[in-house]
Amino acid sequence: MSWKREIENLRAREGLAEKMGGEEKLARQHGQGKLDARERLKRLLDPGSFREIGKIAGRGSYDEAGELVDFSPSNFIFGRGHIDGRPVVASADDFTVRGGAADAALHRKFVQCEKMAHSMGLPLIRMIDGTGGGGSVKTLEDTGFTYVPVTPSWDDIITNLETVPVVALALGPTAGMGAARTVASHYSIMVKGLSQLFAAGPVVAAQIGDELSKEELGGSEIHARNGVVDEEVASEDEAFAYARAFLSYLPSSVDKLAARTAPHDPVDRRDEKLLSIVPREDKQVYSMRAVMASVFDKGSVFEMGRRWGRAAITAFARLDGWPVAVLASDPTFLGGSWEALTSQKVKRFVEFAGQFRLPVVHLVDNPGFMVGLEAERTGTIRYGVEAMNAVYKATVPWASVIIRRAYGIAGSAMSNGERFQYRFAWPSGDWGSLPIAGGLEAAYKSEIAAADDPAAKLAEIKARLTAVTSPFRTAEKFNVEDIIDPRDTRPLLCEFAGLAWAKLGAA
Repeated sequence: MSWKREIENLRAREGLAEKMGGEEKLARQHGQGKLDARERLKRLLDPGSFREIGKIAGRGSYDEAGELVDFSPSNFIFGRGHIDGRPVVASADDFTVRGGAADAALHRKFVQCEKMAHSMGLPLIRMIDGTGGGGSVKTLEDTGFTYVPVTPSWDDIITNLETVPVVALALGPTAGMGAARTVASHYSIMVKGLSQLFAAGPVVAAQIGDELSKEELGGSEIHARNGVVDEEVASEDEAFAYARAFLSYLPSSVDKLAARTAPHDPVDRRDEKLLSIVPREDKQVYSMRAVMASVFDKGSVFEMGRRWGRAAITAFARLDGWPVAVLASDPTFLGGSWEALTSQKVKRFVEFAGQFRLPVVHLVDNPGFMVGLEAERTGTIRYGVEAMNAVYKATVPWASVIIRRAYGIAGSAMSNGERFQYRFAWPSGDWGSLPIAGGLEAAYKSEIAAADDPAAKLAEIKARLTAVTSPFRTAEKFNVEDIIDPRDTRPLLCEFAGLAWAKLGAA
């Protein structure tokens, strides 16, 4: 009375599932420079940690006696694994089976994967390679009917976005539902030259006159710069490394808090180069990333979305081991002015930080919203106000450091001005409703014109206003809370991080 025969049957089916689409299709996959689905799971997850769910789901062929003679596995593989010892839900599309297109008969497998993530409070990683849709035009002949479009489990996709970190790696051509699954994430990655993403591929696009290759239509060169995806990397292994790093700063779900790592960088470290990093000449730029590298724990800064919305840097970092979300101006791009894409990037990042309860550190050098015809055409003021609204609605602990400029409405979006300001300013601080250079000559036009020496009069007026605009004058009125030695920025922010996490309940 043993079940040995059934167990042998089970093992045989598992062996057939591991063959995926067969040797020929696997060779084709590898020949395109792509890993196969099972290899991807092995490289993403901690060694030996993957437990597959639904491995023997697929389509079996049987002889007249009812014995299994062949088996085509599902082209969607998922299960539980670990990343740095922490449980996650991971999935991979198998392009060697029906080009990764969703198997309509087995869509429940995809649904269960999505449900598992939010039901168990586990981060979700999707590795997407294929359309992920309901089949091809040829499917109509097999089914004998068409259907009104429906997207299985989209409610679960939304729920995951609301409850757990979701990472999507586009690892090949992703169209239709595959593209939608990529974008419906908190962090998305494409591999340069390997990944393409589009609502519909080149054959369909050709019907409206766009004769383009897959790369021309939807390569990472396009989507890493328009904000559709967050990152462009050089290889699949680099994509896996980025995914792991991203998750290391986050809790497993919104019901938990992110973990502190063992501190390795002295809290009282003071970097001498910060004293002279900001030029005295206001038109000269400097590296905000160098400021970040000096201020946060060494080696802890992980940037997100570097290639789009470039006037703002969005990143994660650590202060005395505590994770924080970092929003920083980049004066090397548009002077740090927020345009439409930058404003969208800021809004998304601030809302994300609030959702997963990460304290925010804002390093400010913002001359205002971008101006000019292109700024008006792209709706900068609308998206800028939406970014400002996100900042004002944020409820997580927030610290601002004014590195240099803070002008106009965009400058005021450094934090919610109606709440307690945990804020410091460097002596290089320069702020107001608009830069003096933009209105000085207009405001004093008649006085300058009436002078015997207009140039000397202009210089005299500039000198007077320079004294008035000293940040120390602002501090006298307590309109800015503290002006600090730039070298003290790290110790003060580490103090903030400790207080912030105590407020959040972790310290």
